[in-house]
Amino acid sequence: MTTIPDHVLTVDVTPAANAVTAAAVAEHDRHADAIAGVPPLPGTPEWEAEQGTDVPVQRETAWRLVAFRIGLAAGLDLLPHLVALRHTGVSWDTIGRAAGITRQSAHERWAPRVAAVVEGHDRTAFDPATRP
Repeated sequence: MTTIPDHVLTVDVTPAANAVTAAAVAEHDRHADAIAGVPPLPGTPEWEAEQGTDVPVQRETAWRLVAFRIGLAAGLDLLPHLVALRHTGVSWDTIGRAAGITRQSAHERWAPRVAAVVEGHDRTAFDPATRP
């Protein structure tokens, strides 16, 4: 006869883990939206007013920075945010400020992983099924 502890030690928890991950990502993004704001819908007067300005880029950068900060505080995987921040030209100084560390510390801590993704050596960075 299988005991309850034996059952919970052998049951496949993959579906439960995937559901928790999806919920965490949705909650993470919801909080980033609440802090940084969401862009106006395309075609609206607000959206039209922003066209040709740097406001959309500023908003996107702000959203990515706050998403990074939330993820850091929550202990989430930061690599997707770091790659996006660096891809859009955010400096290691700004990333360090967001993390509460120096530019050099941020670079030493995260640059090798970001470079591995950017250079194509680590395609697992955006595939949750293959992350350690």
